[in-house]
Amino acid sequence: MFASTSISIAVVYHSGYGHTAKHAEAVAAGAMTGGAETMMISVDDIDQHWDDLNNADAIIFGCPTYMGSASGKFKSFMDASSSHVFREYKWKDKIAAGFTNAASRSGDKLVTLQQLTIFAAQHGMHWVNLGLPPGHNNSTSTEDSLNRHGFFLGAAAQSDADLSADDAATSADLKTSAHLGARVAAVAREMAAGRAALAQKRA
Repeated sequence: MFASTSISIAVVYHSGYGHTAKHAEAVAAGAMTGGAETMMISVDDIDQHWDDLNNADAIIFGCPTYMGSASGKFKSFMDASSSHVFREYKWKDKIAAGFTNAASRSGDKLVTLQQLTIFAAQHGMHWVNLGLPPGHNNSTSTEDSLNRHGFFLGAAAQSDADLSADDAATSADLKTSAHLGARVAAVAREMAAGRAALAQKRA
């Protein structure tokens, strides 16, 4: 049973061909299982949602990895945040996390996760890592393991480029994305409860 503290989580993402959107949906679903109110926001519609991001307890960033970094549309969102958010430090002390997806097993996805982490740090946010050990790193493990690619900083998925979004997303990667959402919800809830306890103590 969840505490009465209400938690809101925004999943802001870009998906060029629909593959990364599948993982955004899984992240949001995981956050909801953690008792959070969740909103999915495409960067294509970001100008309608700056206030939603400002009011969220946590923001989970997600984008495909294109040519070794975050996709151009997601980078445009990052750049736009400098005038909409950064000047007044509106996201300071919010919870943050990230996920990415690429056609290649590696595809330099770590670079994108590092880019998202630095972006969150620039806004003064608290980064939540994936919190899973590597899932497929010995002869007895399988591709069905959570965190099968062995990332730690965030969730990283692989989707075959020649398949549709529905067919390319693997169960293991979707479950890993959902795990990230649930983990962020738990951390955000703990943070909110701690802040409420401190405020009550000071009162």
